[in-house]
Amino acid sequence: MKLNKCLQMNLKSSVDGIKNRIAYVSEDRKGDGLILDLSIRENMTLSSLERISNSFIIDKNKEKERVNSYIDRIRIKTPSIEQLIKNLSGGNQQKVAIAKALMVHPDVLILDEPTRGVDVGAKKEIYDLINEFKAQGKAIIMISSEMPELLGLSDRVLVLSHGQITGEFDIKDATQEKILKCAVNIKEDNRDVISGKTTA
Repeated sequence: MKLNKCLQMNLKSSVDGIKNRIAYVSEDRKGDGLILDLSIRENMTLSSLERISNSFIIDKNKEKERVNSYIDRIRIKTPSIEQLIKNLSGGNQQKVAIAKALMVHPDVLILDEPTRGVDVGAKKEIYDLINEFKAQGKAIIMISSEMPELLGLSDRVLVLSHGQITGEFDIKDATQEKILKCAVNIKEDNRDVISGKTTA
């Protein structure tokens, strides 16, 4: 799916997004992305139950196989797939949220502040996942307030101020100074977002 086609879609729910092979990882993983009182297994497969079920009955073996494969692939540190999400570190919670999105096999992955509140080691692993996704020919829309993250991972950078695009740069032309210059119209409440788009 072309990224421009994705941006023109009128999606009314997360179900619409998943049907169109678009997945979203919220910046608020505890409030919107995960259910803290459920296990890793339950959280990870929540958006892709149709892939592991038949006639509304979940294939437990297939579910465990898929969850374990993502735990290994993303290097989630946990003693068991039944570990409650609330007992994981912030970095491992974020990796479960990303795995949950990847399990729907998206062509477009939207990451909202993907490394907020995670340690340096988890950041590196998340960056590796982003680059791996790009290498598959898929597209990522990344929303981030971290300048090194934007400049290190993006192919194109858009600066948004109060819902309006105030700057657009190919990554080879983007610098911190240019980006911040486009952001000078931002009010002092500093609630605006700098968005990076990564496309293979």
